[in-house]
Amino acid sequence: MKNTFKAVPVTERVWWVGAIDWNIRDFHGYQTLRGSTYNAYLIVADKITLIDTVKAPFMAEMMARIASVIDPGKIDYIVSNHSEMDHAGALPEVIAAVNPEKVFASAVGAKTLKELFPIDREITAVRDGETLCLGNRTLAFLETRMLHWPDSMFAYLNEEQLLFSQDAFGMHFASLERFADACDPAILAYEAATYYANILLPYSPLVLKLIEKVTAAGLPFRIIAPDHGPIWRKETGGIIGSYAKWAAQKPEAKAVVVYATMWHSTEKMARAISEGVAAGGLHVKLMDMGAVHRSDVVYELLGAGALAVGSSTLNNNLLPNIADILTYLKGLKPKNLIGAAFGSYGWSGEAVKQIEDVLAEMKVEKAGEGIRVKNVPDAELLARCYELGKMMAEKVRSRL
Repeated sequence: MKNTFKAVPVTERVWWVGAIDWNIRDFHGYQTLRGSTYNAYLIVADKITLIDTVKAPFMAEMMARIASVIDPGKIDYIVSNHSEMDHAGALPEVIAAVNPEKVFASAVGAKTLKELFPIDREITAVRDGETLCLGNRTLAFLETRMLHWPDSMFAYLNEEQLLFSQDAFGMHFASLERFADACDPAILAYEAATYYANILLPYSPLVLKLIEKVTAAGLPFRIIAPDHGPIWRKETGGIIGSYAKWAAQKPEAKAVVVYATMWHSTEKMARAISEGVAAGGLHVKLMDMGAVHRSDVVYELLGAGALAVGSSTLNNNLLPNIADILTYLKGLKPKNLIGAAFGSYGWSGEAVKQIEDVLAEMKVEKAGEGIRVKNVPDAELLARCYELGKMMAEKVRSRL
């Protein structure tokens, strides 16, 4: 039977041999409406080297792509830049199938792979700055701990000026176009930002340090090959610049107003707050958690200067979808936000205080006291909401 899965040349010596997951729609709670790819790369050097593998169900696709270039049994080395299941899930079976001379990972990665999989052979640990000779090519390793796992590392192919960046600079985007310059720029901008906001945001301080480290090293990046999404081969500084901007989390003239409502009273408050924010000179994104996904909120919050959260009270608690987004945001640790809480209730009204407690835990600066109303807001109450929105805008604009 003829093989229909073909490798894609990246350079004369490097091939993309990954897999496309057209159907995945959720990635650890992050909605992936455009699917994803699991990128693996084959270096055809004197020592033939496979960089990362794929999610276990996609092993046959990866092996078929490898076979379109070489006999997989000729692979000498395997490098695991990241031991998460979507990149190392197929590793045990690949090791068994090709029997490479050596398997390499970071020091933490070597340990983690043994904890995750029944691998009965040595994993050779490489350290930050160490190099691996492939004969006519050389790989250099750069530890990137907690970007976004403790084991994470980059591999840099010196002669090709090519960075294998594992989960950094990637996106969840299934496409047969393997290069970013062949894709719709609007899709790239959205998916790259959404990926950063939902995956890497809590590690922003480390991202800034890494960019400084790489800049100081003076390494030229002609190509950046991530483990998800398309490969960057033109204007690679553009995506690096975007990461520097997102990691800095400098507030912009934008506010996100998130709410959930039962009988529209909290919705009316949200709309009044939004009108006040807009009157104060900020762009506003009003988001009903009954109509949007948590990952959309995080995307909109990237670069925003303010966050207002509202909820009706149900059984002495927040509505479930507001509890969900607050839990998600708390884990992602957005910074430099002005915040406010609001909501309606029938007889107890705990939701606003619960929102304020979470925002305080997130170190969000209060714009003013939270506003709550019993049953239905009247004109006076809505005017207070409007003023709260204006106050938020003023505080944000004072920071710009």
